Amino acid sequence: MSNLPDEAFRDTIGTIDEGGKRKFIFPKKPSGKFYDYRKIVSYVLLGILFVNPFIKVNGNQFMMFNIIERRFNIFGFPFWPQDFYLFVISMLIGVVFILLFTVVFGRIFCGWICPQTIFLELVFRRIEYWIDGDRGAQSRLARQEWNAEKIRKRLTKWTIFFLISFLIANVFLAYLVGSDKLFLMMEQGPIQQASNFIALLIFTGVFYFVFVWFREQVCIIACPYGRLQGVLLDNKSINVAYDFVRGEKEEGRAKFNKKEDRALTGKGDCIDCLQCVHVCPMGIDIRNGTQLECTNCTACIDECDHIMESVGLPKGLIRYASEDEIVKKEPFKFTARMKGYTAVLFILLSVFVGMLFLRTDVQAVVLRLPGQLFQHNGDKISNVYTYKIVNKTMKDYNDIHFELIDQKGEIKNVGKQHFKVAKEGISQGTLFIEINEVLLESDKTKVKIGVYNGSELIETTATNFLGPRSFN
Repeated sequence: MSNLPDEAFRDTIGTIDEGGKRKFIFPKKPSGKFYDYRKIVSYVLLGILFVNPFIKVNGNQFMMFNIIERRFNIFGFPFWPQDFYLFVISMLIGVVFILLFTVVFGRIFCGWICPQTIFLELVFRRIEYWIDGDRGAQSRLARQEWNAEKIRKRLTKWTIFFLISFLIANVFLAYLVGSDKLFLMMEQGPIQQASNFIALLIFTGVFYFVFVWFREQVCIIACPYGRLQGVLLDNKSINVAYDFVRGEKEEGRAKFNKKEDRALTGKGDCIDCLQCVHVCPMGIDIRNGTQLECTNCTACIDECDHIMESVGLPKGLIRYASEDEIVKKEPFKFTARMKGYTAVLFILLSVFVGMLFLRTDVQAVVLRLPGQLFQHNGDKISNVYTYKIVNKTMKDYNDIHFELIDQKGEIKNVGKQHFKVAKEGISQGTLFIEINEVLLESDKTKVKIGVYNGSELIETTATNFLGPRSFN
């Protein structure tokens, strides 16, 4: 998205110097309309992020991703290993939504919604500006020898960064193991909850490393979405873009001279002040076109608008726009590609909602015991089965028993005929089904079994009942 001459082509990333070493970025403190909007959005999202794992709906944690036990809660809906297909579909919906969002709006997710960007730009950098100062002060402090001032500022900043990283790690752990286990760890101490405490320290170390040293490298190197967006964007995608048609014109960029009329000289509206470069947290020059490092944070838009206003030129030299809008002056269109992603998203949402309605709070599985044939018990035929009942709810079922629904016969549970299944618990056991021979229509009869809690039917399941071949 640029008509710059070939010698200006950028073939390196902004965070690596000519020697191949890491080049730390000291961006100018941003300000402006978009930055104010981002602060509002970011702090609302941070509030949601910190509160989510501590909210409960019908006894279920609002959001939980317990990978170890394969238990997930999304918006208060519990997903057990038996519901994993629902979790997969929900993740596919999220992926397709992000794909559609990227095709239409570019990497706006990275700049406005991504937790990495929000924490780095709206939390850690703001603390850094408060302690170390703005761009120039930070650069001087980095080159400064280790004296009392530098030691004091570094220790203060690193201590605050560690405490925030520890807080984030606690919230992250609450998402993974559940807030109840997090509170239990606080209650019992690190010795009795050694595994969770070690995990907490590891997460703290990872977050501290990312926000103190690795920083924007996460977006450039580690984040798969950053690489994915390269194949999703096209000329119709809306991005943070430099209007090179207006900025370059016939004579290209030139420093501002208030005594001349730039329209008569043929000079572009870009006055080459480099403020868009200085304010960029990724260390790039947006005037080189769409680049893999750009997160659409809009800092360059605010800075450029401020400069344009100062020199009396129209704002919007850097703005949200597609390449077709800049070059061809074409308005945004909902393309066939976007319609295709929307159709896929609608289909997945429909399937997901339908499966949610079909999902039961209690799941029962009754299977014949492998390798066991039927047995004669007088004029009755008996088959042995194993059962497994999963209670996905947050309430106890205290009077569980089995009954045949569409077949006359008897179910005998090994052990108690009526038993309890605790909340979020599993009950397994063995049972016998006995049916009179004359009632069997074939050697393999389908029987329907009802799972009752008292007189309430809470689940039904089906299994095969084997009998003598003579009854075919």
